[in-house]
Amino acid sequence: MKFIIAIIKPFKLDEVREALGAIGVAGMTVSEVKGFGRQKGQTEIYRGAEYSTNMLPKVKIEVAAPDDLAGKIVETIQQTASTEAIGDGKIFVLDLVSAVRIRTGESGDTAL
Repeated sequence: MKFIIAIIKPFKLDEVREALGAIGVAGMTVSEVKGFGRQKGQTEIYRGAEYSTNMLPKVKIEVAAPDDLAGKIVETIQQTASTEAIGDGKIFVLDLVSAVRIRTGESGDTAL
């Protein structure tokens, strides 16, 4: 099993969610987060004054998936979330040692 974490631009969330649903992803966790990468924030003008923000709003998507679907999930997120501009985000793939469904006690791939 794999645990996939994607940090994307907020306005891409609905598009990514629909694309993941189309390939068979049954569930995910979504969090609103803030952070920065190479772009180091951005400069904006508010009421005539220029100011810098060093933490940009992003969305974090977390998906637990069987090994055979993980590659397709990463590819789908990458293609769907891309704007081909700086700040599109990152995707991390981690090995998932165990998963247990609380209600039934199922474990492993069947818990997903």
